[in-house]
Amino acid sequence: MSLKYSFIIPVYNRPDEVAELLESLTLQRLQDFEVVIVEDGSSIPCKAVCDSFTEKLTIRYFAKENGGPGPARNYGAERAEGQWLIILDSDVVLPPDYLSAVEQELRSNPCDAFGGPDRAHPSFTPIQKAINYAMTSFFTTGGIRGGKKKMDKFYPRSFNLGVRADAYRALGGFSPMRFGEDIDLSTRIFKAGYRCRLFPDAWVWHKRRTDFRKFFKQVHNSGIARIHLTLRHPGTLKLVHLLPAAFTIGCVCLLLGGLICWWLWLPLLAYALLVFVDATLKERSLKVGLLAILASFVQLIGYGTGFLRAAWRRYVLHSGEFEAFTENFYQ
Repeated sequence: MSLKYSFIIPVYNRPDEVAELLESLTLQRLQDFEVVIVEDGSSIPCKAVCDSFTEKLTIRYFAKENGGPGPARNYGAERAEGQWLIILDSDVVLPPDYLSAVEQELRSNPCDAFGGPDRAHPSFTPIQKAINYAMTSFFTTGGIRGGKKKMDKFYPRSFNLGVRADAYRALGGFSPMRFGEDIDLSTRIFKAGYRCRLFPDAWVWHKRRTDFRKFFKQVHNSGIARIHLTLRHPGTLKLVHLLPAAFTIGCVCLLLGGLICWWLWLPLLAYALLVFVDATLKERSLKVGLLAILASFVQLIGYGTGFLRAAWRRYVLHSGEFEAFTENFYQ
């Protein structure tokens, strides 16, 4: 009898994180799955870590030349044996009921693909918690990453994405895009008529970037990718995608105007206060609340500047797709 689930996990220089993820998989209450690890040209491989779990998990390890996360996931999917492929990032940890929640959702309301939200673990650093807030709060992303309040329908992300194996292969898997490739796949899932839903209880702990410099690079690339996705899939640009660019332009105008009329800074101070109060209450930490202010501005301005940069190059200069900070993609 074939396995029902295959976890596909691309890895690049993260053996310690892989160990945490694999340990969380051993604790799953539902065990009808295999784990497919794809080492994507790492200089610090995780094979020894994977070998240490061979008695606890049905796990297979593959190594390939570096090609980015999308091709690595496709490589793993080609070799997977499960009826369902669950794509995870290597920097997530699963709660024990994760797969049980997936199974329950599929039995109660079948679909072809799904995604789940992410959370910050109590052990995460204050910066990680602040960045998690910035990436999940309605006041920064409009709830499009799995929140209960949403300004657009939910598109599964590659840190927590499930899809029927036959549907994945029919769609050709992930495209060669190095940024936004998960939204590209989610968009093609919807376009092909497959049923795709948010599974709110199938959440993961997601470590994300560990400092604001890396976080800025991540979200800046996401802003660039949004323009590429809009040109690949006309009609997919929504109001929520424009808000970070509008916020960025607004910040510049208010900061410059505040040099003449100080009260023009009040909207920015009001927004910072809103974020501080909301993050402090959610995380029960004044420090996280303060850091969340910086994280939120980095998230919005990083995405907004990437969006504006790509819009200028693609629409005005008529250049092709491009990337930023490619040398730091996995860092």
